[in-house]
Amino acid sequence: MTSEQALPGPHRARTGTVRRMTARDRSESHRVATPLELFFDLCFVVAVGGAGRELAVTLAEGHYGVGLPGYLLSFFAIWWAWMNFTWFASAYDVDDVPYRVTTLVQITGVLIIAAGVHRAFESQDFALFVIGYAVMRLALVTQWLRAAAGCAGPERTMTLRYAAGITVCQLGWWPALLVLDGAARDVATLVMIVAELSVPVFAERRAQTTWHPHHISERYGLFTLIVLGETVAAATVAVQSGLDEHEALGQLLAVAAGGLLICFGAWWIYFARPIHDHLRSNRQAFVWGYGHYLVFLAAAAIGSGLEVAVEYAGGKAHVSATAAAAAVTVPAALYLFTVWLLHSRHVKTGAAQWVLPLAAAATLACTAAGQHAVLLAGLVFAAAVAAGLALHSRQA
Repeated sequence: MTSEQALPGPHRARTGTVRRMTARDRSESHRVATPLELFFDLCFVVAVGGAGRELAVTLAEGHYGVGLPGYLLSFFAIWWAWMNFTWFASAYDVDDVPYRVTTLVQITGVLIIAAGVHRAFESQDFALFVIGYAVMRLALVTQWLRAAAGCAGPERTMTLRYAAGITVCQLGWWPALLVLDGAARDVATLVMIVAELSVPVFAERRAQTTWHPHHISERYGLFTLIVLGETVAAATVAVQSGLDEHEALGQLLAVAAGGLLICFGAWWIYFARPIHDHLRSNRQAFVWGYGHYLVFLAAAAIGSGLEVAVEYAGGKAHVSATAAAAAVTVPAALYLFTVWLLHSRHVKTGAAQWVLPLAAAATLACTAAGQHAVLLAGLVFAAAVAAGLALHSRQA
């Protein structure tokens, strides 16, 4: 299906035409992700992969005070820009030339961020980071202003609030990351994050965007797949390393097997049940959408943790066996718990509802196993899937 076919009725645009941007119908049928949205996601994974690699390097060196804050901030910028575009597109995508060009500008912004991630981690140089973020966010401002030109009343107020809120926040990031230093910068960064998260709440107090539940759930699912792909790549690296490092072959293959089981289980658990029927209001959607910061963060960090585990098995990591294990088990446990919190608890009853939180606790406990933790964590994921299937078959 082409992007034009995905846009029914008045929203279908011919190449070269410019359409009036109006809100889409939330109940329209056959609403799917467009090729432009898929391309958008694939470009974003470059930045996700860059942040993950920097996290792996810092964790393997034991520089937790640099790696963890840097990863959290980098991932927030990537996730927030992705999320804002996703919800905007669900409500106002017209797929004409200006819309496509503006989206490509946003993609350029995230690639600039990807280029600046290493400097941000290594020397706290956020210049490229801030420039790339400004390109992404200000491009979205033009989209909101265009939407404002096509509506009136409370909806126009909402779109203008989005444009104003994003612009004000963007002005705040420059001094927060480029002027201030030390504790002052940390405090200013937290203030700016809260301000960014508050923009949608402020903008949609009286009118709501007409996001499409099925489209939104599909977009989040597709991005989850892409992030999990980074974890698959890390497990593949473990297999390749195992073929070269004969002395640690057994341990490396155990990491690879455990990593694959974690990734396969993560996919199965996330997509076990559709979630779009749960997204009925802004309140439910905001909690679900914001909560995915932890889902995406954890899924990507699992891949970074696998890289640390491989480095440790090869004798190249400067951390303990417990720390190397925690690099995998902590994000894996966080993934299980947040997927349960956002997805599974809404569709499961009885004993089945408690499979994932118990599995999260068991995964975290695997940390104590040290060099065997990754394989054990993978077995926990596999057991969680098997238990969920068995309980579901009993209820059916």
